Amino acid sequence: MNLEQQISSGALRLKVLDKRMDARSAPEFKEKVGALIKAGNRFIAVDLSEVEFIDSAGLGALVSVLKLLGGQGEIVIGGVRDTVASLFRLTRLDKVFQMYPDPAMALSAVSGR
Repeated sequence: MNLEQQISSGALRLKVLDKRMDARSAPEFKEKVGALIKAGNRFIAVDLSEVEFIDSAGLGALVSVLKLLGGQGEIVIGGVRDTVASLFRLTRLDKVFQMYPDPAMALSAVSGR
């Protein structure tokens, strides 16, 4: 799982560089983001603009990292493609995560907190 990281105004921007978030890559995503949370990153904007496919394992990894925060921070999603967004809607995870059409909007939503 390739991630690009950037800190901006106290928030962490994570851009997923892989085309797929699936059963093969989800455990590594969860492990890497979990380490970032343990290091003190509490406000995270996940940029999924490069992701073309996500399955239940990928969605589960996002839910797992949200649970790792234990209500002591926030994760938002930005730049989701239509095919990926449809799965968020189908599973109703669009009600769990704040989702923004643009990754910059997602980062702005959690910056400065």
